[in-house]
Amino acid sequence: MAEENSANAAGAADMSQAQFNLQRLYCKDVSFEAPNTPGIFQQEAAMEMKMNLAQRVQELGENLYEVVLTVTVTGSVEDKTAYLCEVHQAGIFHIAGMSDDQRNGVINIYCPNTLYPYARATIGQLVATAGFPPVMLQPISFEQVYAQRLQQAQQSSEGAAADSAG
Repeated sequence: MAEENSANAAGAADMSQAQFNLQRLYCKDVSFEAPNTPGIFQQEAAMEMKMNLAQRVQELGENLYEVVLTVTVTGSVEDKTAYLCEVHQAGIFHIAGMSDDQRNGVINIYCPNTLYPYARATIGQLVATAGFPPVMLQPISFEQVYAQRLQQAQQSSEGAAADSAG
């Protein structure tokens, strides 16, 4: 029992040293294209929307990371592109006192959770300003996205190990 309490205390001490701070938040790049205007406004078919996400991480210094979340939204009517909107929302984060696994989790879950609402608002404003129907991007579970990415990586490494063993 005493060993368990000391292990819990050590784990709590490790977590008390963990630091996660947003240093700066900024829009790194914005692109909006409406290649088929004004003709697209005269079509009466329903707008179809597709969204893609990407993330890039750059280590800026000791415990300092730039995380860039790229959100690309394409609106199309039938086979024509109505608009293409891409936002690179970035932040500089101070992340310290964590294991590699904990830090990777923070970078892939908490950082995009912080950045996504800003990218979503920017996209909504750009699309509306361009004269298209409002875009309501739904919240995203970056925890689920990260878990799927880890699972795919594990399956790929297991497949590669099976291929080299066979």
